[in-house]
Amino acid sequence: MTESNDDILTRPLGVAEAQAPDQPSGRFGRIVAALRRPKAAAGAIAAAFMASLGLVVALGDPQGGEPHAEAVIAIREAVARPAAPVAAVEPQVATTAPGQGQLQRSAEEIESASGVTVVRPLGSAPTDAVVIRVPSPTAPRLAAAPDPRISETGRHGIMPKLGEGRVRALDVYARSEDPGTGPRIAIVVTGLGVGQAATAGATARLPAAVSLAFLPYGSEAERAAARARDAGHEVFLQLPMEPFDYPDSDPGPQGLLTSLKGPENADRLAWALARFPGYVGTVNFMGSKLMADAAFEPILREIGARGLGFLDDGTGPKPATAPVNKTRTPVARAEIVLDATPRADAIDAALAQAEARARSNGFTLVSASGAALTVDRIARWARDLDTRGLRIVPASVALRGARDKRVSTAD
Repeated sequence: MTESNDDILTRPLGVAEAQAPDQPSGRFGRIVAALRRPKAAAGAIAAAFMASLGLVVALGDPQGGEPHAEAVIAIREAVARPAAPVAAVEPQVATTAPGQGQLQRSAEEIESASGVTVVRPLGSAPTDAVVIRVPSPTAPRLAAAPDPRISETGRHGIMPKLGEGRVRALDVYARSEDPGTGPRIAIVVTGLGVGQAATAGATARLPAAVSLAFLPYGSEAERAAARARDAGHEVFLQLPMEPFDYPDSDPGPQGLLTSLKGPENADRLAWALARFPGYVGTVNFMGSKLMADAAFEPILREIGARGLGFLDDGTGPKPATAPVNKTRTPVARAEIVLDATPRADAIDAALAQAEARARSNGFTLVSASGAALTVDRIARWARDLDTRGLRIVPASVALRGARDKRVSTAD
């Protein structure tokens, strides 16, 4: 290949073939040109850098004129707000306004901290109003439990006993009847102690003269019964008993059964009696078959021997062949079950029937479950009861009145 061809292939495009006067020719000239080109480029870069540096110095902005913004962060010191004055607490139901930004607390936490019972109205959401019932300082206080005069320690724990001079739990732990005249209605609400919401609702929303019955199950039964007594409610113990359709319907562990021998039922009864203190008597839980059987008589005798009474809640059919009560244990049966049909209109009708019966006979005993709907209807019905000339009295009134009449289970 000739030297001219090399020049064509190696020289940059657009460069004339003729050589500058001071440009060396040939292979040596190409070497010199190659050495000169980097120096020229370096000089151009250096010139550009100096120009940029001049702009920075002249303008004083390292961003080179690009748009930017500055935000000022001010640190504010917390300002202490004056404490709101504390209003005097009235002995009535207080309702907090919904939508407040305060942290919601559970009924368990508030009860533990302040001793009051907290429930939400029927059907309300957690952000709705909360009802707090503060016991009146003038409300009757029930006797402390357990009372050593009428208590003894058995195999399963502390149980009631008949004290010296025939002092009975039925009298010691009962709530006194509020003074007044006119027709009286005694209400016992059953099935409590196993559902915290239902138990708290019945305790807080129902008038204190309403008696509450607690099942022997659950770890909260003792505390729940104690809270109910602190709120002024007298309490009963429910005994799990065999129904006609047992075992399809099972009253639960330690149930009293017709198929068990006497000592076995006696031990199960002792277990139930030791679940919590302070009750005035017992109420059946199921038990339609047991109460119509001869196996019930020794159980009833033991209940009376311990200074207690027995209430039949009326949920089962009235046994036509019930054994005569030869034990002299105070016994009574509810005449009306308020929520036998668990609808609001049916419960209201049963309450109206109870009013009519109380006006006719002077006194009536009714029972109801602790369901939220039932508690709500009873609470609404009882608001203006005194204006209608009626009074709610404790269910123990039926038992203490029955003591001298020696009422039988068939009455």
